[in-house]
Amino acid sequence: MPANYVTDKVNVKVDGRVATVELNRPESLNAMDIDMIKGLVCRLKEIGDSDDVDIVVITGKGKAFSAGGDIKTMLSNSDPSEFYPVMECINELVITLYSLPKLTISAVTGAAAGLGFSLALATDYIIADKDSKLAMNFIGIGLIPDGGAHFFLEKRLGETRTKQVIWDGKVMTSEEAFSLGLIQEVADGELQDAVHIRVTDWLSRPVQAMIKTKKILAEKNRPQLLKLLELEKYGQQKMRETQDHQEGIKAFIEKRKPTFIGK
Repeated sequence: MPANYVTDKVNVKVDGRVATVELNRPESLNAMDIDMIKGLVCRLKEIGDSDDVDIVVITGKGKAFSAGGDIKTMLSNSDPSEFYPVMECINELVITLYSLPKLTISAVTGAAAGLGFSLALATDYIIADKDSKLAMNFIGIGLIPDGGAHFFLEKRLGETRTKQVIWDGKVMTSEEAFSLGLIQEVADGELQDAVHIRVTDWLSRPVQAMIKTKKILAEKNRPQLLKLLELEKYGQQKMRETQDHQEGIKAFIEKRKPTFIGK
């Protein structure tokens, strides 16, 4: 991917030691297509190379953080030779964000679903608006989570509760996600105020020591994350070949409940 990859689907604003990365497809609830994913990788790598930025806040423009992967991208890549490169871009995004030598915060408003929720889980700290909805809802269209979700959920919940969350595919309130330990904070008032308080607190601390701890843990966990990303890539293609996935997509488009047959 070229270092200067240009897209208007990702906005970056730097204010002192804080960079805000904004997903900019509000008309699609910031659903992530390949252009946005590549733009995120490029912008995050640029920020990672900057000595001036210590904290990165990821937000979504408009009413949602991110509704997940773009459904049109999903439908247009039925061929594995076209699908695998998309998954590899997703995997590069996840590794880049998880390993970023900065402190990272996801500021969630509206929906954080599917790949959008995976993106949030790859950051160090999630603050959600009290009215936001979070869902690991791949199961509804006969798919498995991707974006490293198996890794991040298992780290936060343990194996048994991870399977429950994935298999249920339930839409959670921010309070429900907080009670499970999936997010760190529910904003008491305005989300921007809660983010400002967290950022101000971190900037008053020895940030380089915090980042060093993050880097040690990320390096230790990197082989496992890479392994799970590969398993998700090949597992997702297998699921895309099932009758249940085809039924799930059809039902989604027709806005009805799917009828799954286990094949």
